Amino acid sequence: MKTLDLGSVDKNWTLFLDRDGVINREKDQSYIFHYGEFVFYEGVKKALEFLGRRFGRIILVTNQKGIGKGLMTEQDLHSIHDHMTREILQEGGRIDAIYFAPSLQNDHPDRKPNPGMAFKAQKDFPGLDLSRSIMVGNNLSDMEFGRNAGMFTVFLRTTSPELPLPHPSVDLWYDNLQDFAKALQGL
Repeated sequence: MKTLDLGSVDKNWTLFLDRDGVINREKDQSYIFHYGEFVFYEGVKKALEFLGRRFGRIILVTNQKGIGKGLMTEQDLHSIHDHMTREILQEGGRIDAIYFAPSLQNDHPDRKPNPGMAFKAQKDFPGLDLSRSIMVGNNLSDMEFGRNAGMFTVFLRTTSPELPLPHPSVDLWYDNLQDFAKALQGL
């Protein structure tokens, strides 16, 4: 495995992001059911504005078991994402595509850590090179998703600070998305 050199990241690279625990605060032992429960982490919208200038594509990939369990609908999820992307756009950032996995089955090809959502993105965006992509997440399943798709990985310690680092599935780690953006900006 090659080493991730942040200095090589340019518009030819794609940034994959998890949602809960990366962009917004996770809801303890539950799911975000509507936008009223969606709370951005401080500094995330500004970080996304910078990351949007650095990366050619920004793609959100999120497991959403709440749909599979019948606790919310796909329309509920789309409403959350519509509000989220609107706020990000208002701050100068962007999300180019959103993929979600509602399946309850851990072996479903689209459910992280399986790489199905990355392969869907690659099909939808010809020229997307997974070897020039970074998966940013707050769980080991996000890191394994990135590895399974052939990406570099960045772990955020927002919700799992106890993960022993270094870890074979993690290339770099930061406290939050804002710190990752600052590391890229500081080059």
